[in-house]
Amino acid sequence: MIPSALTIKNLRTLSAIIITWAATYGLSHAATERVGDFALLDETGRFHQLSRYQHREAVVMLAYDAGCPAAREASLELARLQQQHGEYIEFLALDVGGASRGQRQQWEMPFPALGDEELLVAESLSLSQAGEILVFNPERMSLYYRGGVEENLANRLLAVEKGEASDTVTTEVSGCQIDYADLAMHQQNPPDYSTEVAPIIVENCAICHRWGGAGPFAFDGYVSLLGWSPMVREVLLNKRMPPMQVDPELSNSPNAHEISAEERQKLIHWMAAGAPRGEGAIDPLEEIPLEKEFAWQLGEPDFVVKAPTNIVPAVGILDYEYLEVELPFEEEKWVRAFQYSPGDERILHHLMTFVIGPDEDFWGPEKTETTPERRFLGSFIPGENPATVFPENSGVRIPAGHKLALQFHYVTNGVEIRETTSIGLYFADEAPENEVLTRAVSERFTIAPEDPEHPIAASYKFDQRVKLLAVRARMNYRGKHMKFTVQPPGGDHDVVFSIPAYNYGWQPHYWLNEPRTIEPGTSVQVAGAFDNSLSNPFNPDPREEVTWGLESWEEMFTGYLTYYVDE
Repeated sequence: MIPSALTIKNLRTLSAIIITWAATYGLSHAATERVGDFALLDETGRFHQLSRYQHREAVVMLAYDAGCPAAREASLELARLQQQHGEYIEFLALDVGGASRGQRQQWEMPFPALGDEELLVAESLSLSQAGEILVFNPERMSLYYRGGVEENLANRLLAVEKGEASDTVTTEVSGCQIDYADLAMHQQNPPDYSTEVAPIIVENCAICHRWGGAGPFAFDGYVSLLGWSPMVREVLLNKRMPPMQVDPELSNSPNAHEISAEERQKLIHWMAAGAPRGEGAIDPLEEIPLEKEFAWQLGEPDFVVKAPTNIVPAVGILDYEYLEVELPFEEEKWVRAFQYSPGDERILHHLMTFVIGPDEDFWGPEKTETTPERRFLGSFIPGENPATVFPENSGVRIPAGHKLALQFHYVTNGVEIRETTSIGLYFADEAPENEVLTRAVSERFTIAPEDPEHPIAASYKFDQRVKLLAVRARMNYRGKHMKFTVQPPGGDHDVVFSIPAYNYGWQPHYWLNEPRTIEPGTSVQVAGAFDNSLSNPFNPDPREEVTWGLESWEEMFTGYLTYYVDE
């Protein structure tokens, strides 16, 4: 139908009114502004990822600097808005002033204050001033609002709750300029590829991202890094890589991979500057051997356990494979060290090995008890795969007649593969003083459908003095975070290890840099949460109620404590 001249005239008049009103109040509508995913830790060490808030209607985030009056005033207004909309909308602050975690704790805000190391997230979001506010659509990774604290923000939040918001509304901001001095410096003088950028990739990424490795693509030269640079930037900002994200301020382990904030900044700023090749004659990525050559790190083992061959199909989602290996020893043996020799790292997702009795299976007493003591040899995940050497004068005992129980988890790789893994065992010449044991601390539960934060905790009180050597977190697809704390009699609790971003695919046995003495009467608590909502990208079905069980389609909550009695 052709609109009448009167209708056209009315539309023109209405448009003129809207334009005049928007100009008067500094409000403008624009095409929807897209944003990238990001993840940061708050002042308590809690993990926050934008895409993990899809169960919320929106996320409001304030660029905050404690030295900026406009930002402080904005935080007060956001606290008021949180009281009105907090049931449906998440509120956060993003530190753009370089405060430490302890300083952010002193702010005592009613919403989490995220630490933005080297301002990488602020840069990615094009924030210009402290006091600026962004309202995210976490499902579509876009913005509902960019601007200051004013009536337009309140109206926008009402529109979000009513389902009437779509495009991006922007308003003027009167705040304090954010200083991006490092970004400006690197735009003028980008990090050098040969001496600064490539060595970071060699040290932190290439062990898996090589031909025949666990990574889905190889970094074998400048061109490959250039081609994959958008993906590298994405996984650095949302902390998907490097794997095994632990809290660096609370946890120390040689098994935890970490790229420092300064290294992340060099990589991202190099990409932002156009990823220049530079003039270095040598490309460190081209120096990496195409194939990883396996070698027994401690020399030829005293005994090599060869697991039965598994046939891994070309496609599909695979459940656990359980295998048992009989041992020929007529007397007890003490393992002082061991090393896995994986058959094919492309498909071997992880492997766990327990020492079990003649009539036990892999899970043993964990099927019926919540805090059983077990003999755990160790686990394998893709990566460097060094030998595990137990502390001096200690080891894992294999009683006569016992065997090894192995749990394999494979991923498919497009072709059928026959995989055979071996384990090299190194024995002590005589029985050491200390037997290395592992206690499984677990709990039973039921998780309701659509629950984004199902809290759970379990604990065990030691009645002897022990040396805590290592911890391991075990949940399945809905695991969200886990923390290990100690509570001495009459004392304050102290965090031993924290995994704020649990990922089912990347959980090794974390050996502590320094063994922790646990006095008699001390409780070790394992606390965490499950995410059974649509915000969890690994969740098979958020509509389902989930119960405890030992298989991968069920859920479990177990913290493994490895120690020896220190009499």
